Amino acid sequence: MDNLVTGIHHVTALAGNPQKNIDFYAGILGLRLVKKTVNFDAPEVYHFYYGDEMGLPGSILTFFPYGNIAKGRHGKGMLNTTSFSVPMSSFDYWQERLKKFGVNFKPPQQRFNDEAYIYFEDEDGLGLELVFNDKDERKGFSYGHIPIEYAVKGFYNVEIWEEGYERTAALLTEQLDHKLISEQSNRFRFAAQDTPGNYVDIICAPDSLRGLSGGGTVHHIAFATANKQSQEAVREKISQRMLNPTPILDRQYFTSIYFREPGGVLFEVATAEPGFAIDEDKAHLGEALKLPEWYEPHRKIIEEAVTPVSFNADKFI
Repeated sequence: MDNLVTGIHHVTALAGNPQKNIDFYAGILGLRLVKKTVNFDAPEVYHFYYGDEMGLPGSILTFFPYGNIAKGRHGKGMLNTTSFSVPMSSFDYWQERLKKFGVNFKPPQQRFNDEAYIYFEDEDGLGLELVFNDKDERKGFSYGHIPIEYAVKGFYNVEIWEEGYERTAALLTEQLDHKLISEQSNRFRFAAQDTPGNYVDIICAPDSLRGLSGGGTVHHIAFATANKQSQEAVREKISQRMLNPTPILDRQYFTSIYFREPGGVLFEVATAEPGFAIDEDKAHLGEALKLPEWYEPHRKIIEEAVTPVSFNADKFI
């Protein structure tokens, strides 16, 4: 039987200044801004989606940039690090690029014998990594200011800190079609597919403070499922575990259910369809402010409420 859950869909985080957010992710990291819309629950706040060329599951990092948001705190009960996959040959390139744009990073480190990575943070303190590897067969995306042979290909893994890993592990393996594929010290790696972009690392960190939501922290992680039919089946499995999933919600580019996993992290299951090309063609993704039909009558008010933003790739060559 095929898995109902196929891997990671997206990660959504909280940010401050929207222009700085675009400059960092589209500019310095070279991700594609595939959609510029608003928070459907707070339409005065942008919702930016970054990813590969089409914003496929496993590449999508999204943000609610609230402006003057208080800083959060990394800790247990939180997804603390989101890692991007880049080619091994880009090792020197990315270190030089981060230095060029004033992004501080820790010295290169290694885990699982074959993963070289560097850790850094964005303008708001969100934990990020670049993982250098040659096993990712996905194509990267570049606006042209980053050579395609060095470009980010999508996620590599995410890192969730927990009091203990057992209850979250049971949820991942019994309801979300993941398997434990490797472990090292207090790191337990799960995946629905053993490929870059789908690794979920649970870190046992009982002595860590609990994380506090705010700028520079992750709001939720979404797992991918094919369509609403498979989503209904996953929802039923989650309900049987007494985790009280929400009804299926229309997020325009996918449908979603949400629930809290035992350690406190907000989980989502999102459909792979219909995707980001339903209201913009491929060549112009992310260029215009797109609103769902129920907010279109209020477009003028919304456009006046959000801060104007722009992107100039030439600034990041």
